[in-house]
Amino acid sequence: MQEQYRTVAREGVHETEISKSRFICALAPAATEQEAQDFIQRIRKEHPTATHNCYAYVIGAEGGIQKASDDGEPGGTAGVPMLQMLLRREVRYVVAVVTRYFGGVKLGAGGLIRAYGGAVGEALDALGTITCKRFRLATVTVDHQRAGKLENDLRATGREVRDVRYEAEVTIEIGLPEADVDAFRAWLADTTAGTAVLELGGEAYGTV
Repeated sequence: MQEQYRTVAREGVHETEISKSRFICALAPAATEQEAQDFIQRIRKEHPTATHNCYAYVIGAEGGIQKASDDGEPGGTAGVPMLQMLLRREVRYVVAVVTRYFGGVKLGAGGLIRAYGGAVGEALDALGTITCKRFRLATVTVDHQRAGKLENDLRATGREVRDVRYEAEVTIEIGLPEADVDAFRAWLADTTAGTAVLELGGEAYGTV
């Protein structure tokens, strides 16, 4: 697993005009390829009279799934430059649809490549990106007497508290950067006088 990746901060739309053609870039986070396809279909329905609805998406922290479509534009002038912009910006789990309303002026292959790639780049700038870092899932089990203070201490030291369950004992799920595991183990033993139990789980990604 790679250490981190970036994704789009939120769903949104950014529009630009080039030589009388409107280029409307819709961006959205997409956890799966199906989510990306659903978003593409939704945008197409919103713009049924558009000249083109070109798209690109990248799914997976390492970009394992990549798709692009020119939707009738000359081959390689729309979807591919959109995809290249997403990859150049190192954004993952993201889908981009650029809707074009033709304004009567032909841009040529080079102009189209710049327009479609640029539309995605401008939309990323406008909407912003967030960084997701790799971390270990961990579970801390502690008695009720210490649980409240421990949870407060975890949050105060910037730990990512993902879940808290109150049963016979209290279970607190957290996310830890791999490099922090040993230091956290020592801190936890010191803070709880050795009464808390730490169990390490799998790996996941979270925002920072």
